[in-house]
Amino acid sequence: MAIDRTQPLGPVPGPTRQSGQAPVRMAGGPSFQEALSTAGRSVHFSNHAQKRIDRRDLDIDAGRLDRLNSAITRAAEKGARSSVVLLDDLAVVVDIRDRKVVTAINAEAGKERVFTNIDSVVIA
Repeated sequence: MAIDRTQPLGPVPGPTRQSGQAPVRMAGGPSFQEALSTAGRSVHFSNHAQKRIDRRDLDIDAGRLDRLNSAITRAAEKGARSSVVLLDDLAVVVDIRDRKVVTAINAEAGKERVFTNIDSVVIA
C-alpha cells in the first residue's frame, strides 16, 4: 500500500462563520450567557429541607438567604460538592453543584450533630 504524501497534514478546516453573525437561539428567548448567569444566583430547597424548616420553625430571612447564596458561591469556587453551611445557630447541608439545600437543623437543638458525605464546611 502506498502513502499519499500530496495531501496536507493537520486538522480538517470546519465551516466558516461570517463575521458579525449572531449565535443561533430561540426567538425572544434569553441568550445562553443570560440564562447561565441567572441560573447560578438562586438557591433551591428540597422538599425534605422545606418540611424541616417549616416543622422546626427555622428562620431563614432575606439576609440569611443572601449569606447562604454567597457561601454556596464561595464553596463552588473552591470545588466543593457537598457542604455544611453554618448560619449563626442554623446548620444547612447544601448540594453545591445543584445549589440545593438538602436539609437544615437548628445547631443547638440537633440531637445528632454528625454530618456524613460532606467535603467542606462554610461559616457564613
